[in-house]
Amino acid sequence: MTGSATDLAVEVSALVKRYGSVTAVDGLDVRLPRGEVLALLGPNGAGKTTTIEVCEGFRAADGGVVRVLGLDPATQGGALRPRIGVMPQGGGAYPGVRAGEMLDLVAACAANPLDPAWLIDVLGLKSARRTPFKRLSGGQQQRLSLACALVGRPELVFLDEPTAGLDPQARRLVWELIGALRRDGVSVLLTTHLMAEAEALADQVVIVDHGTVVATGTPAELTADNAGTPSLRFRAKAGMDTTSLTAALPERCAVTEPTPGNYLVSGAVDPQVVSTVTTWCAQQGVLAEELQVGRRSLEDVFLELTGRELR
Repeated sequence: MTGSATDLAVEVSALVKRYGSVTAVDGLDVRLPRGEVLALLGPNGAGKTTTIEVCEGFRAADGGVVRVLGLDPATQGGALRPRIGVMPQGGGAYPGVRAGEMLDLVAACAANPLDPAWLIDVLGLKSARRTPFKRLSGGQQQRLSLACALVGRPELVFLDEPTAGLDPQARRLVWELIGALRRDGVSVLLTTHLMAEAEALADQVVIVDHGTVVATGTPAELTADNAGTPSLRFRAKAGMDTTSLTAALPERCAVTEPTPGNYLVSGAVDPQVVSTVTTWCAQQGVLAEELQVGRRSLEDVFLELTGRELR
């Protein structure tokens, strides 16, 4: 990612943030061009939320340079806050406040807010307008938090796990809203554990692990096969012993199970390899489902870079 300071909504260089003896962010670089969507991905504890909180001005950096819309969030927060929208993890609203009252309050703090009633309706919260925040469902709380982030017509929006706990319909609505923001020239920095979400929405992806950047690029760049050859994916019973399949395939091919029940055959995949895989599955008495020949998924890349162990 390149661009001059005036072209960048977020510019983070060599960011360091420590909590006592623990270094949560260790020399991290992030650059978000204006009008684009950037997905900041990483395992739990990788430093994503800390990085966003520094950019929002809620935490002070211990090292490095951070500029958001050309301003230093640590020293120019008063000028920055009216220009950004923030959707934190966990909602961030008062438990007893009613949904409509919360959005009206946030709108009252903005110089040129969107119509709160219209936003409530768009996000499917009209029937919950008088419901206290603590009595909203998890999905309703997420949608209210998103409304609060958008009502002030921000130039830049920070979305921390924006679709966590949402059903498919609500998730699709949020995706459409993020697309609309991008078309309107609003910059978006989001974190998510849903790789399909990042692949669908982001212009740029930054993958972090242990507080440092391990990969950056467009979704297409990150998922391109370095060898220029396609791979084969299929779904079947989890935990199968693929030793005999590996033996039946050409030496150039390898078989892995990145996630339970999802198998990956990497190497130079040709029609004979596909035939071998389906024949082997038939011999095991299982059906190879969702057979796909093509590039790696973003989830494949993420697991390759950050490992498969739980954290």
